Amino acid sequence: MQVLPPVHPRAILATYMEAIILASASPRRRELLDLLGIPFVLSPAGIDETPPPGMTPRQVAEHLARAKALAVADSLPPSDSLLPSDSRTAGPDWVLAADTVAALDGETLGKPADRDEARAMLGRLAGREHSVVTAIALRNGRGGGIDARSAECGVRFAPLSPAEIEWYLDTGEWEGAAGGYRLQGKGACLVERVDGEPSAVEGLPLRAFYVMLRENGFRFGA
Repeated sequence: MQVLPPVHPRAILATYMEAIILASASPRRRELLDLLGIPFVLSPAGIDETPPPGMTPRQVAEHLARAKALAVADSLPPSDSLLPSDSRTAGPDWVLAADTVAALDGETLGKPADRDEARAMLGRLAGREHSVVTAIALRNGRGGGIDARSAECGVRFAPLSPAEIEWYLDTGEWEGAAGGYRLQGKGACLVERVDGEPSAVEGLPLRAFYVMLRENGFRFGA
């Protein structure tokens, strides 16, 4: 049996007309890109997600999304050094990064560090409406600049008993989730209403992303 040599991710991208490097470890963002039929490879950013003080929730999300895109873009070696001469790409790679934050009373609620913090977050959200902001940052594969924008929607939680909160914590969905819940999973059982684009809560606002791709010259859609 012939053993083929390992292939660098950029060589995979070169087999497509348009593809993206996804600077995220989020399974849901991968699912949404698959839904759109956009080819991609993973390269999570792994940056410090502590936001600078004094920022609004929207500013926090956009700052972190931009920082993730820059971190991955800066870590990539030159395109020409990794591809055969007949398949080299022109210009920089397309890089997509995103960040989602929940906000209550103007305070940013990030990803809970542990079960106790997740319990406290869910207790604060119970019976109230909060906002969710997802920012997306796209490094242009032609011009090399970074476009960052965001989408926001309101989420109203049902009143929750302590037993309901513990049940949800037992699911483990709170881990790595802004605000301590995932709308696309069992977390939907906790939510009474979503005002806005649900995909913004899931980590990739599809309408905003579609418009961003087209405005940046990415070949997608009609």
